Amino acid sequence: MVNLCQWQDIEVEADEMWSFVGSKKMERWLWHAVDHTTGIVLAYVLSPHQDSAFLELKALLEPFGITQFYTDAWGAYQRHLHPAFHTIGKRHTQTIERKHLTLRTRIKRLARKTICFSKSKWLHDAVIGLFINRYEFGLDI
Repeated sequence: MVNLCQWQDIEVEADEMWSFVGSKKMERWLWHAVDHTTGIVLAYVLSPHQDSAFLELKALLEPFGITQFYTDAWGAYQRHLHPAFHTIGKRHTQTIERKHLTLRTRIKRLARKTICFSKSKWLHDAVIGLFINRYEFGLDI
C-alpha cells in the first residue's frame, strides 16, 4: 500500500492515449498521470476524450499534493490547470510517452495498426485496467 505522506509536493506528467472499441469511430481514451521523477503511475481513467475525464483524473491526483503538471497542448489541460502549475511541451513528457510505447507493445489492442481489438467497452477497460493494476501498481489479479 502506498503511504500518501511520502507523496507530497510532486510533479506529474499527464497525457491521454487513443484506442477504440469495435471500430475506429468508437474511440476510447486512457488518461493517466505518472510521477515526473520516478515514472510511477499515480492514477488513470478510461473514458471518452472530454474535459470530464481529465477532471476525474485530476480528482484522483488531489491527495498527492501535485505542485506541477507537465502535459501536451490538449485544451482540457489548459482549461482546467492554472498556468503557474502547468508546463506545456514534449521536453518534460518523455517518461509518460515511454509508458505509452510500453503499453502499445504489451497490449495489442492499443496498437495503432492491429487486428486485435475489443468488441465491448467493458472488456477493453478490464484488460487495460488489469494490466495497469498488475504491472504498475503490483496488485494481484
